Amino acid sequence: MRKIFLLFLLLSMAGFRVFADTITIKHFVVKENPFATGEIAIMATDTLNQVQENVNGVFLFTINGLDDTLKFERGTGFLRHKIMSSTFIYIKHENITGTHSKLYYIYKNNDTLSAFSISWVWLLVVPVILGLFAYLFKKFIVLAIIILMVFFYFNYHNGLSLPTFFESIIDGLRGAFG
Repeated sequence: MRKIFLLFLLLSMAGFRVFADTITIKHFVVKENPFATGEIAIMATDTLNQVQENVNGVFLFTINGLDDTLKFERGTGFLRHKIMSSTFIYIKHENITGTHSKLYYIYKNNDTLSAFSISWVWLLVVPVILGLFAYLFKKFIVLAIIILMVFFYFNYHNGLSLPTFFESIIDGLRGAFG
């Protein structure tokens, strides 16, 4: 009788292990690494941007097209690459719930970094408005083309290539309609 009871107890405990919840990162934010100058930290958050401290382990992120594994402890993973100047960073994380990506502009001022999230909507709206402006007012077509060229040059000069530009827009559209 003891053996049956012990076997039943072990099987029931093994069953609890099967129903354990897996930890996934659905939202994240980028902030300056408080422990190292010129580096950033990625924080796993909920929808209200509160850090999820239960996120621990190694997670795969794609940063500007390069795969990088980040070790998260208490909801924070540190990217160990120095940022020398202001730049765009496109961060993508894929898990069982789907692909989650964000575009950030990292502004470097002296030794401090400030991260600004850029919505895919702005990447789409600015060129469309300039094109519409040029179409409606034919006299200003040259000015609109010059502004559009400056817009794309600024993006390219700070690390936002055209494939990343369009990938960010497509991921945003996929997230909005998918």
